[in-house]
Amino acid sequence: MRGTVVGLANSSPFIAMLPAIYQEDEFTERFTAGFDDVMAPILATLDCLIDYVDPLVAPEDFLEWLSGWVGIELDEGWPIERRRAVVSSAVEMYRMRGTVAGLRANLEVLTGGTVEVVDSGGVSWSKDPDAPLPGEASPRLAVRVAVDDVSAAPTDLVAAAVAAAKPAHVVHRVEVVRP
Repeated sequence: MRGTVVGLANSSPFIAMLPAIYQEDEFTERFTAGFDDVMAPILATLDCLIDYVDPLVAPEDFLEWLSGWVGIELDEGWPIERRRAVVSSAVEMYRMRGTVAGLRANLEVLTGGTVEVVDSGGVSWSKDPDAPLPGEASPRLAVRVAVDDVSAAPTDLVAAAVAAAKPAHVVHRVEVVRP
């Protein structure tokens, strides 16, 4: 993908780095121009390096590479905007992993829809050791994703994301519906 770009000028031409006697020589000027053509895309890439590692503006081929940095596998069928959103939010999603809020946020980024998560668990504290336990005795999780186009929603991806995010012993149910 990266290579010589016709008409791209080198920001630091090699001829300008030579002593004045060589700058006046026509052969030396043509000779160093070849190096300028090769170095121009490299220097342009280095000048814009910050944009290559920003998933919101990185070139598409670099986006795939960036997704590997954060352990995300992108689906080629997703629109580019969704792929960029998934990669840019990956670190935040890992921070919230294992929580209802984290699962909801992850599924909203993956599907672009509205997500409702209901679980049977609970958290509580008490000074009394005989206090009742929160939640229900049988752990379960229900996930409902509301998207405009149900046929375009990656149902298998949603189910896989839920299965990966929940504890192994928790039974889950996933629904993808229209709002």
